Amino acid sequence: MAVVVFDTSFLVPLLDPRVKGVGEVDAKLTHLIETLDRQKDVVIIPTPALSEVLIGAGDAAPQYLEILSKTPRFRIASFGPRAAVEAAERHRQAVRNKDKKEGTESWAKVKFDRQIIAIAQVEGAERIYSNDDDIFRFGKAEGFEVIRLQDLPDPPEKTPDLFDKLKPERP
Repeated sequence: MAVVVFDTSFLVPLLDPRVKGVGEVDAKLTHLIETLDRQKDVVIIPTPALSEVLIGAGDAAPQYLEILSKTPRFRIASFGPRAAVEAAERHRQAVRNKDKKEGTESWAKVKFDRQIIAIAQVEGAERIYSNDDDIFRFGKAEGFEVIRLQDLPDPPEKTPDLFDKLKPERP
């Protein structure tokens, strides 16, 4: 059993039927969820990412929250005191390096992304699933494996079973 983190860029295409990924993203996400479930992995949803998803969800927000709250493999994780300590240390380190924003365009986004990484650290995550360039950089810098949508493995080909062979060919 592993602990992994999904950020907004993975949650939105997973939850919102209006959002379709490029190519085989939907099939890849379905395969990922099935794989994580089969392995009994826990998927952490950081509250900053959850907030972002719910803002864009409109009227579907209560439904999304119910899905995430009631799905056994998903766990919503708050930005609590331990995560605050981790994020503050990362900020102090960036200030010492004279790069408070760490190459990110917005100070608000840096703080938001640091919160997600800090939650991943406190929750003991091994991997972060994210398509966000800054989460990718920050996660890698903290030693996480960060996986993007395009890097997800393709689902395996469906192997024909006995019943497929018995079906008559249609002209």
